[in-house]
Amino acid sequence: MITFEWIIGLLLGAVVLSALARRIKVPYPIFLAVGGVLLAFVPSGPSWTLEPELALALFVAPVLLDAAFDTSLRELRNNWLPVSALVFAAVGVTTAAVAYLAHWLRPDMPWAAAIALGAIVAPPDAAAATAILRQVNLPYRILKTLEGESLLNDASALLIYRIAVGAAAVEHFRWREFAPSAALALAGSLVAGYLFARISMPLTRRITDAPSATIVQFAGTFTVWILADRIGLSGILTIVAYGITIARTAPARMPARLRVPSYAVWDTAVFVLNVLAFMLIGMQLRPIWTHLDQALQLEYCAIAAWVLAVVILARVAWVLLYGVILRFLIARGLLHPRTSIIIPTVKRGIVISWCGMRGIVTLAAAFALPEGFAYRDLILLTAFSVVLGTLIIQGLTLRPLIVALRLKADNPVALEAGRARAIAYRAALQEIDGDPSEAAEILRLEYRALLLRAQSDPASGVPTGELPADPLRRRAIAAARQSIIRLRRSEEIGDDAFHLLEEEFDRAELSAQA
Repeated sequence: MITFEWIIGLLLGAVVLSALARRIKVPYPIFLAVGGVLLAFVPSGPSWTLEPELALALFVAPVLLDAAFDTSLRELRNNWLPVSALVFAAVGVTTAAVAYLAHWLRPDMPWAAAIALGAIVAPPDAAAATAILRQVNLPYRILKTLEGESLLNDASALLIYRIAVGAAAVEHFRWREFAPSAALALAGSLVAGYLFARISMPLTRRITDAPSATIVQFAGTFTVWILADRIGLSGILTIVAYGITIARTAPARMPARLRVPSYAVWDTAVFVLNVLAFMLIGMQLRPIWTHLDQALQLEYCAIAAWVLAVVILARVAWVLLYGVILRFLIARGLLHPRTSIIIPTVKRGIVISWCGMRGIVTLAAAFALPEGFAYRDLILLTAFSVVLGTLIIQGLTLRPLIVALRLKADNPVALEAGRARAIAYRAALQEIDGDPSEAAEILRLEYRALLLRAQSDPASGVPTGELPADPLRRRAIAAARQSIIRLRRSEEIGDDAFHLLEEEFDRAELSAQA
């Protein structure tokens, strides 16, 4: 009962902290993590520790699926170069820099343990990035690059982590023996995610009850993660492939009366999971700190501070170096980008390099180290320090940095959605064009007015209001919906514009079913 009371108190406190964070324009995960630290040293406060497998499945899987569902394959493809540079090169550079520093500060630390530490603190966390990026106004291209990175960088870092932990457990590690199984696991994860999605879709399509459908969605997410982990695949890549595949097919199969409550529940659940995750991050300080020998506490704190600095500086150095190299190649005519999306600027590079907040994956990976692993206590304290330090240092200064650099958020999604909206209303008019009834004529007048507004002001939305319930209107809405699905499949519009219009037509459809 005490645990339940604390959970209720934490959730209510999180609502208050989130409201305060919005008022002073600070990302709410920072307040939650700091609140967890303060709560960790309350004498009668709860003492909860993270079980690594549970933490990854409970906190990472739903957040990743939610992010993957909204991910645009078109934007990923357009931004493949900067995303790849962050997912592979930035993680690799950070891992190497931290490993070298740790081995230099503690020469008796095995290289396998040093590399494991580097891999643990290297990837910015999807949950932290998503929670913070949604509260700041970034240029669209930067946002898409960071979203793509947050989906995939954990997989590359955890692969290095598993190699390092495996190397520490054996006397003679041979890369040529491990490489084929690692490559097979990565490719198998993508294939498994796609197959899981294809298998689940015919089963979930038969569920017509909204609460049951939402429960099955969550259960399916956790099942996919657990199955991938049990058969030795990457749960992160499997969930990403699963979510993207579902997102490409679900809109045409799921009715609005199921989709609207499902989206609302997912938004609430992701918020609750973020609240618990960041609170638990702060609460891990007490068990980590009390487990350390007093003679080592000061020394380990100094090492953790050095690692935090290197983690931040390594990302900044790599991102800015990437920009310099790319601009040099373009200026010399050695690289001819087809789109300006991949051309970096110094200001954009600074912002991207500063979006390096770590989160639950870093702590879960540290806690997953086996008992007796070399310098496990140091790695735990360092991982916690990097998570809390990046959240506070980078999270608190991200918005002032964007303001100082005068980066203005553009809105290509609204213009894209406006053009698609006009096409959709033309499809709706065409669907009812041959109907001679008075109701059809009234509906044609209404849709012509909406079409005129969409053409004259593409960036504005079109309010649907309370619409009469009739089959004719539902038929027109279905035609409009099919038109935006086709536009999405042909990539004339991205997923952001599609989901914006999908929400508009969902409201219209539900209103017409009253």
